[in-house]
Amino acid sequence: MARDSGSGRNRHRVLIVGGGTAGITTAARLRRAGVTDIALLDPTDTHWYQPLWTLVGGGQAPLETTRRSEASVMPKGVNWIREAATAVDPEAQTVTTSTGRTIGYDYLVMAPGMQLDWGKVPGLEKTIGKNNVASNYSHEYAPHTWELIKKTRSGTAVFTQPAGMIKCGGAPQKIAYLACDYWRKQGVLDRIRVILVLPGDVMFGVPVWRRVLEKVAARYGIEVRFSSEMVAIDGPAGQVTIADRAAGTEETLDYAMVHAVPPMSAPDWVKASPLSDGTPVGYISVDKHSLQHTRYKNVFALGDAANLPTARTGAAVRKQAPTVVANMMAEMKGQSRAPKSYDGYTSCPLVTARNKMLLAEFDYEPKPVPSMPFVNTTKERTDMWVLKRYGLPALYWHGMLKGRV
Repeated sequence: MARDSGSGRNRHRVLIVGGGTAGITTAARLRRAGVTDIALLDPTDTHWYQPLWTLVGGGQAPLETTRRSEASVMPKGVNWIREAATAVDPEAQTVTTSTGRTIGYDYLVMAPGMQLDWGKVPGLEKTIGKNNVASNYSHEYAPHTWELIKKTRSGTAVFTQPAGMIKCGGAPQKIAYLACDYWRKQGVLDRIRVILVLPGDVMFGVPVWRRVLEKVAARYGIEVRFSSEMVAIDGPAGQVTIADRAAGTEETLDYAMVHAVPPMSAPDWVKASPLSDGTPVGYISVDKHSLQHTRYKNVFALGDAANLPTARTGAAVRKQAPTVVANMMAEMKGQSRAPKSYDGYTSCPLVTARNKMLLAEFDYEPKPVPSMPFVNTTKERTDMWVLKRYGLPALYWHGMLKGRV
């Protein structure tokens, strides 16, 4: 790995913005494809395996197992520029960094991820991590979720999901099921009113898994609020306000604990850039099959910040990265047609109990696209939980980030 402290080259054949799952995976695959002049822009010291944070919040995995140093996952031969991107000019083919530096590129891969908009819900930013409010969407607060679950013995527990695209759309439900299973085993579930706040009108977008999740929620006695959102929270008062969008009403409840999921969007500097799709959330405008920008043919985007109509998961990135690399290589060679098409594949490991999981795999349509057709992943299975806890992290660290799978 080459490190660039700011005095190195100011132009690269390929510049990758973002050193998370999408950025590292794409960099590794480009190196394997023989591309030599690659720079990756990201200031972070730590690389997180975020899919395991649900189990951290559920008391089933230590936070430390989700962490590696960024240096340890950076592909060899990639020039790591430890600065943050603050602007992009696709006409000039440059990216500006937090130090005011301008870096040029021939080809750009945008993988900046999402930002968590805690401030979009009144009261949430001030109370997250205290006043019995936690969230598995941050490594700072995921361990606190487990502390709250353990100490809650009665009262109302609220699990929220905001409207719009979020990382791992099943995670707001999964922690509710883990909590309920724990409370049931402790003999206190019947003393706790569990409310699951969902913005949509169904439990899940694919019918085969939707039907199973409806039964799971009923089994635990969860009160599911469809077409609803948390619109305010008063931590010191221990109250949360839920709006029913369909009925046009609001209700303020006293709570014992809240697992809160904030609204999410593209980073602000991406929203303000010419690469944005122009919507309030500002995701990067790409062709949903080629992952090439709709206006700038030397720009590709993948992962959470691309405006793709599919769930934001690491499994989606695993299929998107080969598409980006193949189509970028074709663009470099002057080919007029993208050789590889992304079909919207994504996967949601849906933990339904402390030792059970469904594996939902689907595409843009959406229809099921099982990668293990010999295994019935529409049933709650212990072996799928083992896959989630041990198999998928190993695949991530030793396969995906190496560009091998």
